Amino acid sequence: MHRSRRLGAALVLSTTAGLGLVALPQPAAALTAPVAFTADDLPTWQTNGIVWALAQAHGTVFAGGTFSQVRPPEGASGTAQDAVNFVALDAASGAPTSCRLSFTIGSGSATVRALAVSPDQKTLYAGGYFSAVNGTQVSSLAAIDIATCTPKADFHPSVSATVRALAVTDDTVYLGGDFTTVGGSAHARYAAVDAASGAVKPFQADVDEPGRAVAVTPDGKDVILGGDFFTVNGANSHALAVVDATTGDTVRTYPGFIETNSVVKALDTDATGFYTGNEGTGGGVFDGRIALDLSTLNQRWRDTCLGATQAVKSYQDVLYSASHAHDCSSVGEFPDGRRHHLLAEPTTGTDKLGWFPDTNDGLGEGIGPRAMVVSETSGNKYMWVGGEFTTVNGSPAQGLTRFAASPDTGAPTVPSVGAESVVPTEAHVRWRASLDTDDTKLTYKVYRNGGSTPVYMVDGDSVEWSRPQLSFTDKDVTPGTAYSYRVTATDGAGNTSALSATATVTVPTSAQKYAAKVLADGANLYWRYDESTTPFIGDTSPGDRSGIAVNGPSLRQTPAAVTGPSTAIGFDGTDQLVYSDKRATVPGAYSIETWFRTTTTRGGKLVGFGDNTTRASGNYDKHVYMRNDGRLVFGVYTGGTRTITSPGSYNDGSWHHVVATQGSSGMALYVDGTRVGTLGETGNQSYSGYWHVGGDNLNGWPNQPSSAYFAGQIDETAIYPSALSADQVVSHYTLASAPADSVQTVRASDDTYVNAGAAGTNYGTSTSLAVRGSAAYETYLRFDLPPAPAGTVLKSARLAVKTTTLSSAGSTDDIAVRPVTGSWTETGTTYTSRPAVSSTAVGTLSGATDVSTLYSATLDTAALSPALGGSYDLALTSTGTDALWLWSSEAPAAENTPQLVLTFGAP
Repeated sequence: MHRSRRLGAALVLSTTAGLGLVALPQPAAALTAPVAFTADDLPTWQTNGIVWALAQAHGTVFAGGTFSQVRPPEGASGTAQDAVNFVALDAASGAPTSCRLSFTIGSGSATVRALAVSPDQKTLYAGGYFSAVNGTQVSSLAAIDIATCTPKADFHPSVSATVRALAVTDDTVYLGGDFTTVGGSAHARYAAVDAASGAVKPFQADVDEPGRAVAVTPDGKDVILGGDFFTVNGANSHALAVVDATTGDTVRTYPGFIETNSVVKALDTDATGFYTGNEGTGGGVFDGRIALDLSTLNQRWRDTCLGATQAVKSYQDVLYSASHAHDCSSVGEFPDGRRHHLLAEPTTGTDKLGWFPDTNDGLGEGIGPRAMVVSETSGNKYMWVGGEFTTVNGSPAQGLTRFAASPDTGAPTVPSVGAESVVPTEAHVRWRASLDTDDTKLTYKVYRNGGSTPVYMVDGDSVEWSRPQLSFTDKDVTPGTAYSYRVTATDGAGNTSALSATATVTVPTSAQKYAAKVLADGANLYWRYDESTTPFIGDTSPGDRSGIAVNGPSLRQTPAAVTGPSTAIGFDGTDQLVYSDKRATVPGAYSIETWFRTTTTRGGKLVGFGDNTTRASGNYDKHVYMRNDGRLVFGVYTGGTRTITSPGSYNDGSWHHVVATQGSSGMALYVDGTRVGTLGETGNQSYSGYWHVGGDNLNGWPNQPSSAYFAGQIDETAIYPSALSADQVVSHYTLASAPADSVQTVRASDDTYVNAGAAGTNYGTSTSLAVRGSAAYETYLRFDLPPAPAGTVLKSARLAVKTTTLSSAGSTDDIAVRPVTGSWTETGTTYTSRPAVSSTAVGTLSGATDVSTLYSATLDTAALSPALGGSYDLALTSTGTDALWLWSSEAPAAENTPQLVLTFGAP
């Protein structure tokens, strides 16, 4: 059992282990407790209009609104049925029942805006704007006998205008809306009538603006009112009030409690509290939800997310809500961005739980969902949602949808995986946490070299707006050897993602000096931009603070800023950027470091901190930006802008190194290892936010450039929780050009094997290769070797191969790697015409016993070095009887094997 946490407290796991030390996490819960429903939408009949109200009884769900037909779910068989503003549906199947009611009016447009069921579940009450139900005359309020699906003719109170809200007790129906009279008596927008006869009761709770919601406290003593109003019975109480259930006298008013440009659209109660759903208009609104304790009628909590709330439903300690929430940064969650229409949070607080089904905005006002109800059947329980949406979870579905308690069928998204090795002793595997719309706690399994048994397992938390990096440090590695990794994500119900794309890394024979120094100096965010696909930008530091690329910046740009195998990232200066995926605050002391190259004359932000992700930040400082003239500015905000500007310009098309620091001694700006400015400012703006590279807001800053977005290349971005010293800055700048090993991989250009048992057969087109001493198989490989880069020599070489999925593919025998001395061709060689091979082995492949696994053999560099720049042929032979089966280069599963991994470095 697990509850999701706020963004600032999301669990991020980074673990170091060798093979064999496999973490064994507890199984993830099937759903994120205490959420009761999956996010997997079920096939449900659809409307051709808007659903405004839902109610349920005995496994039947009633939907009222503004529509004229219902139709089968998208893609299902069946024909549309007339349904005039009302439909009854089977809660378990989603299909209409035999109950047919038409809510009509002589002139104008009829609509059903409120539904409520009596406590004994025998009577359904409907409110709205209509004058007849199946021809029976009524006046915007009707009672329906559920057993017979017929209107009760004796229940016909006259209501002067639209009814928008209903609540029912054993003997009383409370109504709210736009009306001013009920049964001929003056009742300003709230009234009560007898549940059986419809006679008006002596309940007087007059308000000055429409009533939109009404609820009765569980003890039946009080009635809660919600709406647009500013006064209740003449007392100041905007949008919310509590009145006596018998008289309507004021029990509690809430002057100044809710903003004047916000209203209450929905109410719900449970055993201990009541809950509001609010909608606002204009700036400074309150659009969220409020929980209040029934014992005191005081506020328990307030969720200040922006995005008009239309419905709230408390069920088993969870408050479900329908809204179009687009900004929950005020409660430490997602910043202003896309809309989230269905959310869940505990009734004790505002932290969102792991339940994220979604709709679109849809028709009408473009609000999305507007009503919610829970129906329990003998076999399951269902959350029904109605509204004006036209899609659910990205697929067509109009007006109605539903979610069951079980089964949970949705699998997590596939992890985005990267791998890197900076030192000869370890490989760092990292991945972006997957997303599962009803499970925040997922179990990840890491597979190495195509193996079927995970080398590591770990649990991690994630929600849509916080999918932090998780990582595994593999210490069971050999320098100069290539390793491949894949990762899966599994939810508590056992739904497993597909295997991730393969991330391959070659462990260096010596440390990458620049990167090792950055890590040694304490970087807690380090983006090297070596990814081949977006949007995931891996963090090499222990901070696991990955980035998300926006609008497709160019990857793997060369030459990079520092020597070695790393690459840079390119930005177009229009809308591309990278932001950190983990919300954070910046300590009093910090350093910003990056490399850049550009010829732009429009400036732009290189690196900075801001409070949004994909949209322009509203708070933004602690940044380095370029002016139009190529000069650099380092700035913080302390109520006014405080900046250092470089005397020189750096838009000359060369790589430049910039470091900006702030600490107890003030601010400093370094360019290319030299301090170019200082300022005795120790303060900056305090807020939660995200690091940005390549662009963000610059409005109001000195010498604001033409563009907030940087056009050029950026590399080796690092953030430190301390102020780097001048000596450290110089060291970084110097090490960037220090000699570094480079690794090149060469895939076999030709490969085949021969078989003594079929001496005249050629296997050049086979997807497999084979090696055995008796009866003999021999494999031949050809590689087109690159020349050694200038000033370097071949320092190490390894042959990498992968066993097939054949159950007997592995071999316990040693396999000799020998130079081929004779001639052969991929398409012509047979056992009869096989080439001569050297009697001297240049390497041995041992222990290749598992199926579908990568293995490698160290080769003699002295034997390979003379062949650099030309073609080189190798044979795989054996004297044993246990056959080894490998993938050939023609096989899609070969992962680019057979291949040579060549490491070049200084002599």
